[in-house]
Amino acid sequence: MPSSRQAGSAGPPRRATLRDVADRAGVSTSTASLVFSGKGPVAVATAERVRAAAAELGFSGPDPLASSLRQGRVGTVAVVVEGPLRDAFRDPFALGVLDGLAEELDSAGRSMLLVAQPPDDPGRAVDQLATQAVDAAVFPLCGIATNPLVDHLAARGVPLVGSGAPVDRRVAHVLTDEAAAIALTTRLVLGLGHTRVAHVSMPLTPGAATGWAEPAEVAAAAYPDAAGRARGFLTLTGDDAPLVQTADLTVGSGEAAGRLLLDVPVARRPTAVVCQADLLAAGVVRAARALGLRVPQDVSVTGFDGVDLPWLDETLTTVLQPGRAKGRALGRLVRRRLEGEDVADEPFPVELRVGETTAPPPA
Repeated sequence: MPSSRQAGSAGPPRRATLRDVADRAGVSTSTASLVFSGKGPVAVATAERVRAAAAELGFSGPDPLASSLRQGRVGTVAVVVEGPLRDAFRDPFALGVLDGLAEELDSAGRSMLLVAQPPDDPGRAVDQLATQAVDAAVFPLCGIATNPLVDHLAARGVPLVGSGAPVDRRVAHVLTDEAAAIALTTRLVLGLGHTRVAHVSMPLTPGAATGWAEPAEVAAAAYPDAAGRARGFLTLTGDDAPLVQTADLTVGSGEAAGRLLLDVPVARRPTAVVCQADLLAAGVVRAARALGLRVPQDVSVTGFDGVDLPWLDETLTTVLQPGRAKGRALGRLVRRRLEGEDVADEPFPVELRVGETTAPPPA
């Protein structure tokens, strides 16, 4: 049998195609295609001849990428995560969102392509996706308001879905009303009688260090979720309320913020700390204990997300925002966009859970 390459030529042999199989079996390409797809009537003898030809040529079936491109889809959805992926994998809320999103996409026969987007060089993700064929793109976690990926992907006609960021009319969102959500815990501690209330925020801008923040920094924040929660808090407490932003979304950063707020003379120490995430709240609880303070007798602490923290002795008072449910909602929105629906932003409901970390202020 003649080779597809001359003897001694460089490079791997050419992969057999469906047309090669059809020629070997003496049938049309469409008939060979029906044998592999199983979607049409083909005589048993003809089908056996096609399969025998395929076996002789080492042909295992049509190229799935070429087939999907002909159909206008590749079965892959880009999932853009800002920062190193290891940070998302350490955050139980982020893991819940990704898990729910993966479940919904899997049920639709699509897989996820995780794309890490460095906050200090967001354009790098454009280069990474420039050579990737994707059916849609999702921005499922905290991200910047303006993202260069939007222009790139929208120009390619790729449907875009997010959870509040990037802020762009071309992106359909599953939206949490961040200001209203943080107001649930803020109103709770104010209603308990607290007058010295402080706030621990997620990073407001890329590369932020843990430290004091001013209302002007909230107004100029790059992250819509952190800015929305901070605005919701300050609206109820006033701009004079102490506000600390953290470097990242970890227990360690929460503890550092807690020490800034609590390691001060008692007359200046807040009696309640409203946090933008459960991990940050857990860090504030740890700082309070290290300083000899009792939670909630000496200081009340609230969180956000409602993640499982089995190593924390107390049940946090927090805003319940189920990550897995939010991920599934994002996945459903992706499916609807891929089915050609003209979708609008969808609200994502949250609720208050009163736990064991809040109480009236000390006398």
